[in-house]
Amino acid sequence: MSFLLALTAASVAVYIIIYYTLCRGSRCTSQARLQGKTAIVTGSNTGIGKATALDLAKRGARVILACRSRERAEAAVRDIRRESGNNQVLFMPLDLSSLQSVRDFVETFLKTEPRLDFLINNAGVMGGGRTKEGFGMEFGVNHLGHFLLTVLLLERLKQSAPSRVVTVSSVLYDKGHIDFKLLEATKDLAEGERNAKKDFQVYAHSKLCNVLFTRELANRLEGTNVSCFCLHPGLVQTEMGRYLGLFRRLLLLLCAKLFFLDPEGGAQTTLHCALQEGLEPLSGRYFSGCAVAQVSAKGRDDAVAKKLWEVSERLTGV
Repeated sequence: MSFLLALTAASVAVYIIIYYTLCRGSRCTSQARLQGKTAIVTGSNTGIGKATALDLAKRGARVILACRSRERAEAAVRDIRRESGNNQVLFMPLDLSSLQSVRDFVETFLKTEPRLDFLINNAGVMGGGRTKEGFGMEFGVNHLGHFLLTVLLLERLKQSAPSRVVTVSSVLYDKGHIDFKLLEATKDLAEGERNAKKDFQVYAHSKLCNVLFTRELANRLEGTNVSCFCLHPGLVQTEMGRYLGLFRRLLLLLCAKLFFLDPEGGAQTTLHCALQEGLEPLSGRYFSGCAVAQVSAKGRDDAVAKKLWEVSERLTGV
């Protein structure tokens, strides 16, 4: 019995050390107040997006929850208004798996909102399926939908400058690559039947797209006073894997409960990139733990970044 107690105590101690040294994460220290500012946060009815929207609302911003599910988004609006005391929190429908929905969202936004200070490209999916236009779901939502959304909102961002575009990527970008021939042939970043390994691989491909998109966007925004950043939020308890099979969801849930950040912790680097003063010279860079981080060679390939931009323009028709 004493051995079991000692083993249990040692296991708890190891867990506490791992959690507080590796899993707890850094915090955004900005004290910025955002009265008169407007932010769009995609995928903000739950998880990191909702935590990001709540923090921005607490600072006084007008926050647009850009989400697919009206029911879930309107519930999030009520929660955020109640917790922040800010009634300038609104829902606008946006389905990133439909390029037409992206265009409809932008048309509504530009007609009703005079400024845009922060565009937070937060939404993300993992799992198979196809978008409305037939693209692979991860590529279509995680990259292509956000690409179109950003491009269509650039003029409003420039008019509201200084402004920022923040895109949530992942450390998994370093496991990704972009096969343009395969993309042309299949409208996806992988081919064949899906399994757990392939789901993670395709997700990594899409996260590399986020890093390269941010790099090329920064090049194109030079001199405009609009800056852009991408980031790894940490390992976070979210609903991103809700389309995975039951066994994989349960396994992911167990790991998340033990070691992952909660959504508030996962939102900290997003908030740092959006709010921290003096980051403009770092436009186009990748952040982790509320600090700029080194990117591998594949994330710094300007030729691939430019080609991805040009292919994305053609695929979206902009």
